[in-house]
Amino acid sequence: MTVGGSWGKFLHVNLSSGEHWIEEPPDELYLKLAGGRALVAYLLLRDLPAGADPLGPDNLLIFAPGVLQGTSLPGSGRHGVGAKSPLTGAIASSEAGGWWGDEFKRTGFDALIVHGQAETPAYLWIKDGEVEIRSADHLWGKDTADVEWAIQGELDDKRIRVAQCGVAGENKVLFANVINDINRAAGRGGLGAVMGSKNLKAVAVRGRMRLPVSNRKRTTPVAKWLADNYETKAAWAVNMGT
Repeated sequence: MTVGGSWGKFLHVNLSSGEHWIEEPPDELYLKLAGGRALVAYLLLRDLPAGADPLGPDNLLIFAPGVLQGTSLPGSGRHGVGAKSPLTGAIASSEAGGWWGDEFKRTGFDALIVHGQAETPAYLWIKDGEVEIRSADHLWGKDTADVEWAIQGELDDKRIRVAQCGVAGENKVLFANVINDINRAAGRGGLGAVMGSKNLKAVAVRGRMRLPVSNRKRTTPVAKWLADNYETKAAWAVNMGT
């Protein structure tokens, strides 16, 4: 059995060895932690070696979509990014909006755990359950917009979503962000520096898999009500600028 709203799969990628593998966690873990920040914290506490250098290969970089991402529910577009912070030395977890998390969830995974450190600049290409480590030599030193457009052109798909470190992350600036969809930021804890330290320029995702939901007959009317009432019920959020 797989808990509704999940695939029952975490994707692990080791940049040092080039290997990747799939973890199938128990349903109890989903019922307890769901996704996002809670899952990031759990995985770091479980797998991060004691005393790991935040900018070394032993640190982990984790991407975890929110529990409702990949569904039709409006307002569910937040994913978590986490690692041991090079800025504080503690666990860092930051959230970002945009389309990246939703697209990642539709690739068939509930979390991405990046291990190790690539010898040369690389990016991950994840599509419908498949993963590939590709060279990012030609992307290193470029800004976020140019990188996203270059990857979309290289893979011939404008609907690809990209999370990446910018030039600050490449240079391990301790407050560097992880940027997705060109201008959405996981801005806390220096996670962009962790990404840069791994020589991981970007994670490009494209998903066309339909997420299994426990009771679509109940969730579809809720999604429709939210869509129909958003402008009136949440107008204060737009008007107040929050």
